[in-house]
Amino acid sequence: MSRFASLFQRLEERGEGAFVPFLMLSDPSPEDALEIITTVVDAGADALELGVPFSDPVADGPSIQLSHVRALDGGATVDKALEQLRVLRERYPDLPIGLLNYANMAYVRGLDRFYAEFAAAGVDAILLPDVPVREAAPFSAAAEANGIEPVYIAPHKAAEATLKAVAEHSRGYIYAVSRDGVTGSEKQATVDGLREVVDGIRTFGGPPVMLGFGISTPKHVSDAIAAGAVGAITGSAINNIVSKYIEYTHPNPGRVTDWDGLKAELTAYVQEMKAATRNQEA
Repeated sequence: MSRFASLFQRLEERGEGAFVPFLMLSDPSPEDALEIITTVVDAGADALELGVPFSDPVADGPSIQLSHVRALDGGATVDKALEQLRVLRERYPDLPIGLLNYANMAYVRGLDRFYAEFAAAGVDAILLPDVPVREAAPFSAAAEANGIEPVYIAPHKAAEATLKAVAEHSRGYIYAVSRDGVTGSEKQATVDGLREVVDGIRTFGGPPVMLGFGISTPKHVSDAIAAGAVGAITGSAINNIVSKYIEYTHPNPGRVTDWDGLKAELTAYVQEMKAATRNQEA
């Protein structure tokens, strides 16, 4: 059983959902990123979704765009991302780790090499947000050949044919988008229609659904789980916390200015969001 499947089974037995933070590798440096990621895991995150810095992150809003740029200004590379992932996998052997990359990285490295390298580094699942499910076949084939679970997006108010394709191609989990647009807590999440998405995917035998895009409050988390999602992914809101404690002026590398403050705020936020996943019906 995969790490994500095992996690969802354990949480269901306890009547909980999953809280999954999104953070950027190498932001603002590889060493700092590892310290930040370790903080959120130790605070109670159930799994991780991690980004690999990229120069054209078309699915991301301003907060996560900034994390890409900071990391790149600090010298981020794909090889450095792989090094950090190896450290995290050794540190947390049972923790599910999902990755958000962009398709250009896969093309440049070659699909087989791309998935093989990230699998060897300990990644469980990969989402390429700029690859629509209608173009999924070669990515899914390369992912599964290398032991990676491919994840696809169930768009807001998707047509039945799209949900069917997402269910057929996704493994591990499905990333349901709560609204149109890019990532960011400026546009608040909604669970309107999420129950229909979850039920539609179940009709086609798809994997569990997690809700993302705009998840920033405990109520968003509890509403998502009540609507049938197995968990919620928070990106921009948690990256906004990180940004508060980084001194940065493009194109100079950034630096964390107050580690105690950053760790305290991250820990409190993760604990609050995780608490919202509890007391669900088993």
